[in-house]
Amino acid sequence: MCRSIKTLRPPVLPEEATEEEIRAAALQYVRKVSGFRAPAAHNREVFDRAVDVIAAATADLLDGLEVRGSAAVARKAG
Repeated sequence: MCRSIKTLRPPVLPEEATEEEIRAAALQYVRKVSGFRAPAAHNREVFDRAVDVIAAATADLLDGLEVRGSAAVARKAG
């Protein structure tokens, strides 16, 4: 488990997750999986693309989650 990735849904996060928070979580995930804190120049494109794809998937997940007992409004894509 990536301990530096925080939960981005209510009730843990009282407000909707920002794009910045989602991207930070995606970056931490890619760093953990790849084993690189920062990629070499020849890996930069694939590293950045992975962060983009994971951030988009995370935003889709958060948009679709239904948290029972929470009055939180679903996150709107911006």
